[in-house]
Amino acid sequence: MKNKIEELIESKNKISLGGGEKRIEKQHKSSKFTARERINLLLDEGSFVEIDAFVKHRCTNFEMEKVEAEADGVVTGYGTVDGRLIFVYAQDFTVLGGSLGEMHAAKICKVQDMAIKMGAPIVGFNDSGGARIQEGVDALSGYGNIFYRNTLASGVVPQISVIVGPCAGGAVYSPALTDFIFMVENTGMMFITGPQVIKSVTGEEVSQEELGGAVTHNKISGVAHFIDSNEEDCIQRIKRLLSYLPSNNLEEPPIIEADDNINRVEERLNEIIPENPNKSYDMKEIINILADKGEFFEVQPYYAQNMITGYIRLNGMTVGVIGNQPKVLAGCIDVNASDKAGRFIRTCDAFNIPLLNLVDVPGFLPGTEQEYGGIIRHGAKMLYAYSEATVPKVTLIIRKAYGGAYLAMCSKDLGADQVFAWPNAEIAVMGPEGAANIIFKKEIEGSEDPVEFRKEKIAEYKDTVNNPYIAASRGYVDDVIVPSTTRPRLISAFDMLRSKREERPAKKHGNIPL
Repeated sequence: MKNKIEELIESKNKISLGGGEKRIEKQHKSSKFTARERINLLLDEGSFVEIDAFVKHRCTNFEMEKVEAEADGVVTGYGTVDGRLIFVYAQDFTVLGGSLGEMHAAKICKVQDMAIKMGAPIVGFNDSGGARIQEGVDALSGYGNIFYRNTLASGVVPQISVIVGPCAGGAVYSPALTDFIFMVENTGMMFITGPQVIKSVTGEEVSQEELGGAVTHNKISGVAHFIDSNEEDCIQRIKRLLSYLPSNNLEEPPIIEADDNINRVEERLNEIIPENPNKSYDMKEIINILADKGEFFEVQPYYAQNMITGYIRLNGMTVGVIGNQPKVLAGCIDVNASDKAGRFIRTCDAFNIPLLNLVDVPGFLPGTEQEYGGIIRHGAKMLYAYSEATVPKVTLIIRKAYGGAYLAMCSKDLGADQVFAWPNAEIAVMGPEGAANIIFKKEIEGSEDPVEFRKEKIAEYKDTVNNPYIAASRGYVDDVIVPSTTRPRLISAFDMLRSKREERPAKKHGNIPL
């Protein structure tokens, strides 16, 4: 028995070294951690339990039977983050370049199945040269099985992908099917076809980093949600994100003891909006003031910056925030902002996270580029997401709320449970200047002093239509509030809405695809 135990310990030690010390050293020289180091950094100390450490590939093509691949190039198992169960897998680049074959995929599929059954989040570290070419269609089948389980788990348990190395070809579609994608700058890369293929087909010359690096996917494509300069910061950010999310769609998000005054009144909010309605300000300042301890965890901070998305806590409760950013494109909604908001809304709805909508929107962004880009189609996704969502929805109209964009930011008509407005809010089909030009066009042209007459008509339109009290008199706004009292009022509203139950007509996946 003693010899058997010694053999077991020796085997496990060998497996733990992956591709061996030389390849581990090479990994470190590339500013990358190994698969096991990544898992240990993520999970609570000593909590990792490995599954399928002894799995080996079954390939005999091209003398593969002579090739040893410890753990078949992927480390899988479970552990805890802040005491909560998490499933995890990490591709091991030191073993056959982390390439995915039949058994490699089977290991990932097993922890995916376990995550769904146990109702726990799953985090995957992607660092792979792609499909194991020697295994042919078996490798492709492995990817298909992973994609299928990504889809089954979607909206059931949080799925997080971490791109800490190459991720190319069909491999990119597993991360794309998950809820959040983290990328490490200079090491994480995602693309369908690499630079060499692109050059041979189209003649374009582009580097790997320009084509599929972390900056590209965080700022331009919108594929990724977060970017960090190193793996340690990336993993710490993953832990922060997990603290805002429930373990599954049947649970509520964790409540963190606030240690912040529920009735905190912020006089700064009374002065934060410029007197000039065309002057910009930073919506993030308002979000930070409202949040517990001023903490805002922003999602996709570099993409479609005219729309802000992220998480705060109000009296310890996780709340998803969607807000227009007047500093960028005057807060107009465009194609990318619609997609960004629509996806975030649906993620929050899937995981029982209430929504706070902060509105200062002059409209949808005009122009041929937007129309040709399908702003109608993309804007409809945002409308759909709000209308479909059954979580508590609270809307605060801070300044402008014009036309269809007023509706798109979750008006009463789209199912907002509570709508508040600050006293300077403007709610109308369009701005007062444009409205006066249309309604009083003939009178302005025929007046003795068109400039002065136009000013009078603009003021008349504001008094008659363009203020929050008209909307409040119709019940579209539940209350006009003093800005400084916003935080306690929001906390009260969300506390009241905790027991909300709302059903939708049964469908067979009748959703507009996002």
